[in-house]
Amino acid sequence: MKGTHEVLLVVDVQNDFMPGGALAVPHGDEVVPVVNRLARGFSHVVLTQDWHPASHVSFAANHAGRAPFQTITLPYGDQVLWPVHCVQATPGAQLHAALDVPHARAVIRKGHHAAVDSYSAFLEADRKTPTGLAGYLRDAGVTRVWCCGLATDYCVAWSALDARAAGFEVAVIEDASRAIDLDGSLAAAWQHMHAAGVARVQSADVLH
Repeated sequence: MKGTHEVLLVVDVQNDFMPGGALAVPHGDEVVPVVNRLARGFSHVVLTQDWHPASHVSFAANHAGRAPFQTITLPYGDQVLWPVHCVQATPGAQLHAALDVPHARAVIRKGHHAAVDSYSAFLEADRKTPTGLAGYLRDAGVTRVWCCGLATDYCVAWSALDARAAGFEVAVIEDASRAIDLDGSLAAAWQHMHAAGVARVQSADVLH
């Protein structure tokens, strides 16, 4: 069992990111049993949920004449426009029914500000607004963050990079994550994470 100075951060294992969901990650459901197995080896687990209002700025449907996966410029920079997904209190925003982590200590809901997207569990896309997770983990005595979930090249990678920037030791558990991989985004994400000192591990490496 991992001690309280280590946390398993399970990112966005939600229905809308599963096969058949509004913003499906290919094979996203395959992470669920791996995450469940990992979580049993951690005394400290934190979950995240994408949690958007219906009016969210990242939804293509809220921009006349725009289509999903186009890019627009917002005050904080470029923003990919997404299909409507993970709307607050809808079935798509719920955690996958088979996710079995009853001892999770906290759920971080991100993307709830209508005018700012939030991939990272630590810092919203304006790169200024914290979610409070870093302070929570520091107060709990955490020094190492193990990241997994959906999607490797977006919310998992952004969370891992921000955890490193906040001073934590960080690893991404590759086989407990799945990627969207748009235009080489997965390879680019691993390159950025490697450069930042994020370890790339498999679930078998974590619990031994």
